[in-house]
Amino acid sequence: MTKLTGTKTRIGLLGTGPWAERTHAPALAAHPDVEFSGVWGRRPEAAAALAAGFGTRAYEDVDALFAASDAVALALPPEVQAPLAARAAAAGCHVILDKPVTTSADTARELADAVTGAGVASVVFCTLRFAPPTARWISEQVAAGGWFLGEAHWLGALFSPDADSVYAASPWRRDKGGLWDVGPHVLSVFLPILGDVTSISCTEGRADTRHLTLRHTSGASSTATLTLSAPAASAEAALSVYGEHGKAVMPHWDGALDAFGAAVDALLESVRTGRAHACDVRFGARLTEILAEAESVAAAARPLMGTGS
Repeated sequence: MTKLTGTKTRIGLLGTGPWAERTHAPALAAHPDVEFSGVWGRRPEAAAALAAGFGTRAYEDVDALFAASDAVALALPPEVQAPLAARAAAAGCHVILDKPVTTSADTARELADAVTGAGVASVVFCTLRFAPPTARWISEQVAAGGWFLGEAHWLGALFSPDADSVYAASPWRRDKGGLWDVGPHVLSVFLPILGDVTSISCTEGRADTRHLTLRHTSGASSTATLTLSAPAASAEAALSVYGEHGKAVMPHWDGALDAFGAAVDALLESVRTGRAHACDVRFGARLTEILAEAESVAAAARPLMGTGS
């Protein structure tokens, strides 16, 4: 189902928080092939302010924005995003989803079925899959093959007392922690290079720190340490793979603005060709399944901690 009505694709935005304001809105407003068709938010006054800042219209009725758009981008908490994305797809809108698409495996599968069943294109904005330096690097490692080990640590300082970030006020990040906020980034790199996950171990560390050990379909294994509570002085995001060609270190990327523009390009290409993107709603649902299992494994081990023998 495609409802492209002009030379530019009309894309609306759902969400008015810092992520929407700093990444989605400026990228949509600047994209040469996009008409930024409007903004909807749960707080009408915030939607009005964001829309005015980028020369578009605020909508109080989300269905009216769907009707005025060929596609929508969502910058909302996961549990708010999922039902609205399904509703947008049912209205014939292609969707750019944020990660994680939701935090429930059942809901993720239902969302994937709803979006694909509606016949619309989808992209999940996993930053590293679209930021030019990291996207190239991932493609190179997929082509090289022969990897037997992946190692990652994403030490965010969002909740550190000495950190200052507008994203620290996010209730869902406070509730779900680094496993769900930065875990999708790491998995979005490991899965194309090492293969899907076949077994999961997850242990809890200090605060929201989680330590993942994964087995992949290729036979490779990987580890990841994830947190949003590291001291600001030790904050770092790093990922490496090891194999027949030695060690390959993922390069640094510069923010999310260019990456989101590339995600828009990917959606437009999927609409044009009818081919699903590798980082689509099905992939997003798989990330949720893996993270939900990791969360369950860690929770099951919790009563055993410190019991001794």
